[in-house]
Amino acid sequence: QVQLVETGGGLVQAGGSLRLSCAASGRTFSDYKITWFRQAPGKEREFVAAISWSGGGYTLYADSVKGRFTISGDNAKNAVYLQMNSLKPEDTAVYYCAARRGFLYSDYLKYDYWGQGTQVTVSS
Repeated sequence: QVQLVETGGGLVQAGGSLRLSCAASGRTFSDYKITWFRQAPGKEREFVAAISWSGGGYTLYADSVKGRFTISGDNAKNAVYLQMNSLKPEDTAVYYCAARRGFLYSDYLKYDYWGQGTQVTVSS
């Protein structure tokens, strides 16, 4: 079992930055693939970025955030971060971190553990 808690959301103007954190307890992050998803009102949950320590720190990004968002982790702190720069109104959503063991997937249905989410709102 792993418990996840996201923090760092808020309201920001377009072009601004936010840094989201995902803190884990219960198990060490190194055993899991950690992924950020987001869900806007009326839309399906979508993949944002993922990191795999067992894969040598391998990262993966959705095309819509590539070059603007950076996922990183601190194994000693059992934490994963999502640095979001050049934010756009279309980035407005509830952001979730999720964890699973085994292969890294961009499909949210494959994930077993979820945080409660943190709201990110980007004003134009």
